[in-house]
Amino acid sequence: MDFEQSSEQVHLRKTVREFAEAEVAPHVLEWDEGQIFPREAIRKLAGLGCMGSIFPEELGGAGLGYIEYEIIVEELARIDPAVALIVAAHTSLCTNHIYSAGNEEQRRRYVPRLASGEWLGSWSLTESEAGSDAAGTRTQAVRDGECWVLNGSKTFTTNAHEADVCVAMAVTDRAASQHGISAFIIDKGTTGFRLGRKENKLGMRASPTGEVIFESCRLPDSQLLGRAGEGFVDSLKVLDGGRISIAALAVGTAQGAYEIALRYSQQRRQFGRPISEFQAIQFKLADMATEIDAARLLTLRAAARKDQGRRVTKESAIAKLYASEAAVRICDQAVQVLGGYGFIKDYRVEKFYRDVKLCTIGEGTSEIQRLVIARQLLKS
Repeated sequence: MDFEQSSEQVHLRKTVREFAEAEVAPHVLEWDEGQIFPREAIRKLAGLGCMGSIFPEELGGAGLGYIEYEIIVEELARIDPAVALIVAAHTSLCTNHIYSAGNEEQRRRYVPRLASGEWLGSWSLTESEAGSDAAGTRTQAVRDGECWVLNGSKTFTTNAHEADVCVAMAVTDRAASQHGISAFIIDKGTTGFRLGRKENKLGMRASPTGEVIFESCRLPDSQLLGRAGEGFVDSLKVLDGGRISIAALAVGTAQGAYEIALRYSQQRRQFGRPISEFQAIQFKLADMATEIDAARLLTLRAAARKDQGRRVTKESAIAKLYASEAAVRICDQAVQVLGGYGFIKDYRVEKFYRDVKLCTIGEGTSEIQRLVIARQLLKS
């Protein structure tokens, strides 16, 4: 296995890192405290090709692979995980669902606008009574002539209040269980489609999360995404790739917190010397660095398999599980290294600490990842 990145990948990392440090870092505290959507930064990221990284050039994308996508998400999360989350939900959930399950007309209509960043996408699966049990979806779509009529609501939709396009799942055949859920594409401004509550969150506060509501929302048959009844099955495939992006987000968050802790330990003096000279601090730094390396390698393994066209259900779940839980530990230890300063906003470790917890929850909790991994192991 070749662990070396190509010159193009090294250049991509450098480009995104420089962008994040110049265009995102100065505004992190302001965006977080004000829950301000970083519209201008997202527009500039689109200009760099980061909003359509994994889609072919003929559809307006950058024609890159999942390894490159991992690099983009990681480098953004190293500075602001909320910005990385906006990009991840737009790319590997909404746009990728349309790209992977849509017909040619849907691909041509939506993917170029989403991949170019002209439009922002959201993806709605979770409901108040259907979280980990996504197959328990209650939102319903009923056939009415040449249209579908949607009624229900979705919670915890990333980008909800800023998105131009939403992909949502609804029950079309209750008796068919998982094979009775279909996916639909809903344009902003569609009659019967409106936004509900915007959540006031612990972390990731610049990334809007909210409710979308369907009230007799009529959609032509052309807005059915994929085959009727296969929306949930397609969603599971989409999540295989999406979990790679959450793993990358966790790695970047951990990296950002670790770097602050490392610098601080070399500058902060106690008992007449830098605290980095004390074994207690050295062990923390060593453990943090080791876990980051392990998480990154697991994530890159899943990304490489995805680029090879291989199934990654187990590998992406392993990467997401380990990277997210390791990142929580790393951010906790970063706060501990800084002591009292880790608890105040002058240093960004407190924000990493708040942001990182979502990685163990979003796109399948750690408990669900363990179920996914176990099922894959027991199949073999």
